[in-house]
Amino acid sequence: MKKLLALALSVLMIVAVFAGCGGNTAATKVIEIGLTTEDYAFGVDKDQPELLTQVNAFIKEIKDNGKFEEICNKYFGDGTPTPVTSMPLDETKDQLVVATNAAFEPFEYTEGDKYLGVDMEIAALLAEKLGKELVISNMDFDAVCLSVGQHKCDIAMAGLTIKEDRKEHVNFSDPYYNAAQMLIVAGDNTEFDACKTADDVTKILNAKTKDTTKVGYQNGTTGQFYVLGDADWDFPGLPVNGVGYKNGSMAVQDLINGNLDYVIIDSAPAKCITEKMNALQ
Repeated sequence: MKKLLALALSVLMIVAVFAGCGGNTAATKVIEIGLTTEDYAFGVDKDQPELLTQVNAFIKEIKDNGKFEEICNKYFGDGTPTPVTSMPLDETKDQLVVATNAAFEPFEYTEGDKYLGVDMEIAALLAEKLGKELVISNMDFDAVCLSVGQHKCDIAMAGLTIKEDRKEHVNFSDPYYNAAQMLIVAGDNTEFDACKTADDVTKILNAKTKDTTKVGYQNGTTGQFYVLGDADWDFPGLPVNGVGYKNGSMAVQDLINGNLDYVIIDSAPAKCITEKMNALQ
């Protein structure tokens, strides 16, 4: 009887070990091949040409003096992020009102009542440079440029890619960051492991069909244009069923839940989101 009990316990221990090993498998992973090349810029109120001049001068200044690199190191390296406080909107005060979508880590996100991210730290420095109070207006990404175009905000700072149709609402600053779209897949997906180029990835994606494949993206972003197709970008679109989400995290969570096959979003957020999601599994 003791031998049988010992054998049973041994079997349970082996099962537990293998179960533990399986638990270490990442829920998702990023295929680190850029599918697009694009530039981020800030979108300035068309009725404030002097602000556009000031913003362009400021971008050059922080790139020349190393401040931009220092900020980026806080989010892409070993630096420590600096939380940013938004003041209440008060039309009697001299304020810089920034439109953003604070669900796009590492460029803009929140922790409690504080804002963090590359764009948010730049916004704080810009407001300080201009001698203004900083007001951050957090909204859906689709509304960011529109709010500036309607003069509700002074500037859009939201990981914003320069795009022709957005120029109807804002004047773009000089570019400050080069980005790319990347594919997120389930952690055990191996179909892209041999890919070396964007063409290798798109060849696989173009073999999919709407009936069999769902690809998620954040609404209003380049990921959406890439999946659905866009003439301005010369994106032909993918032969898949595109599914839009309010933010990238929701899309990746649905991938983990088995409701999507892939997600396509900007490279830096893709890496941040997958790292955080995988840590929770």
